[in-house]
Amino acid sequence: MSLLKQSLAFTLLAISFVAPAAQSEWVAKYTQEIKAQAKQKKLPGFAFVMVERDQESTFTFYGKTDRHGTPIDKETVFRLASVSKTFTAAFVAKEIEENKFTWENSLQDLLPDYQFDNYADTPILLEHLIGQSTGFIPNAYDNLIEANYKLPRVLQHLEKLDSLCKPGVCYTYQNTFFGVLEEYYRGKETSFADEITNNLIKPLKMPTASVGMEALMASKKWAKPHAAIDKNRWVSVKVKDNYYKYNPAAGINASAADMEIWLKAMLVEYPKIINQDLVTAITTPRVKTKREMYRREWRKVIKDAHYALGWRVYNVDDIEIIYHGGWVQGYRADVAFSPELGVGYAMLMNAESNLINEITADFWKGQIKAYRATNNAN
Repeated sequence: MSLLKQSLAFTLLAISFVAPAAQSEWVAKYTQEIKAQAKQKKLPGFAFVMVERDQESTFTFYGKTDRHGTPIDKETVFRLASVSKTFTAAFVAKEIEENKFTWENSLQDLLPDYQFDNYADTPILLEHLIGQSTGFIPNAYDNLIEANYKLPRVLQHLEKLDSLCKPGVCYTYQNTFFGVLEEYYRGKETSFADEITNNLIKPLKMPTASVGMEALMASKKWAKPHAAIDKNRWVSVKVKDNYYKYNPAAGINASAADMEIWLKAMLVEYPKIINQDLVTAITTPRVKTKREMYRREWRKVIKDAHYALGWRVYNVDDIEIIYHGGWVQGYRADVAFSPELGVGYAMLMNAESNLINEITADFWKGQIKAYRATNNAN
């Protein structure tokens, strides 16, 4: 075991004995450790935010936007990749509250010119799209996204697919199917980007959040993407626009300042915009995700795992953690919150580093230990 891992292990062990007043102390030690690990792996940079009910948020930053760039700070914008799906779920839920949709609307209702259904008695519904249970082979035609096929052509390919199971029965993660929402709004002579910006991002007063590649690159401060060229060696790469053609799946950009607001919203601190009923609707477990239970850094503590609507739901040592990760070339992102603990977490990286898996899992293991220690003390 490396000295860094030993140090982090001792930090987490110490959490078992902390009193409530020492909560900030273990968080400080945790952030010191993740900075040390980032330095060891020579990461370009990251932004971390922890939100806690009725407490001041904790921010930690490391590195620069690129080799010759500026230091990463609270308003440095990153790509969220698939963390975008959490925003899409909340946006669609708000549209449903306003009676613009129902979860029972079929994809056929949204795009009458396409036919995706393989079962006459069980059409693919909006809830299946957002809930990753369309029934088709996982990540269907992601290769066509990466080959920059035009969106309508990809949807035409999806029409020809056979199902693995009926909609709503099994977990089948997708990106391409989110193109349905992109095309739906285009058909309404608007865009998904404009609709989610005007009806979710602006009402929440997110200072730097945006949608799309042009918006990212127009940001006052944004973290450039980096790819590994060798062990602990990173090089800046160009931003790719392919997944930006599927904004509902992977097109949102945000800073740590934006993610602080997003986490507070999920903890229902902005109830006029995102209320408890909405959060409950999108975080109620639906389809089981067995493979998630074997994730290397989580498998010793995960007791159950499901997908909800735009969110994963983990049972971690009998505490429910609502989570999603994102990964596109040059970026990694994790976001998670626990209603029971009243805590939210976000990590944004401008590098494709698997370190994020370890530090996210360690954070929640530590939080749960602190929570249990506090309850035992009382």
